[in-house]
Amino acid sequence: MPASISDIRLLLRVKTLPKAANSRRVFIAGGTGYIGTGLIPILLERGHRIRALVCPGSKAKLAAEVEVVSGDALDANTYRQLIRPADTFIHLVGVSRPSPSKGAEFRAVDLVAAREAIDACAELGMQHFIYLSVAQPAPVMKHYIAVRAECERRIQERHLNSTIVRPWYVLGPGHRWPVVLLPFYKLGEWLPFTRAAALRLGLATLDQVVLALVEAVESPVQGTRIVGVPEIRSAGLNLTREAQRKTA
Repeated sequence: MPASISDIRLLLRVKTLPKAANSRRVFIAGGTGYIGTGLIPILLERGHRIRALVCPGSKAKLAAEVEVVSGDALDANTYRQLIRPADTFIHLVGVSRPSPSKGAEFRAVDLVAAREAIDACAELGMQHFIYLSVAQPAPVMKHYIAVRAECERRIQERHLNSTIVRPWYVLGPGHRWPVVLLPFYKLGEWLPFTRAAALRLGLATLDQVVLALVEAVESPVQGTRIVGVPEIRSAGLNLTREAQRKTA
């Protein structure tokens, strides 16, 4: 079920678009978190089949149409044999509400879970691996960025066809305080010597990140595609343009 008014509005917006041309079988790790609970209803609405890895007690957060896999994200042996028949794997696992004080947790949870998923998908020959990373480089959150960068390198080393989505701060329910910084972001984007950093580390909404992930699911790649903040912000527009092109 949609988790908030924002989710419901996004779902209504997506209902106006044609269904995806090709239905994907998607395995999601981290589907009951901040972004996953917004993403899954949209993927279902667009005709994709979803299998989600959940820990005990989290099943109630998922729609009835989702096929639930009980397992431990930190140990791929608990779910590896249940990834197939998925052709797309989305990795959203991470410590909630990241902060500079959580460096040890990033290595114990984010890094281990991603390594397990990456290696399992490489062994299975997964068609498309989608990884939620973070914008980089950046002057803060060095431990968080270091872990995500290490996971990105692992994806490259295992030669996975992948889309790496790199937001900075994702605005949404309970995550809105950076709105006060918007005037400074606008100034930074306007000044030539700060423009690149301001765009790379810009704010994106939860809706925009969800739609960027939907676009990734529906646009498999050969090699690696990096989706930064400017591309995340335009994701919804791209889906709308594609719908208009098909109906023209």
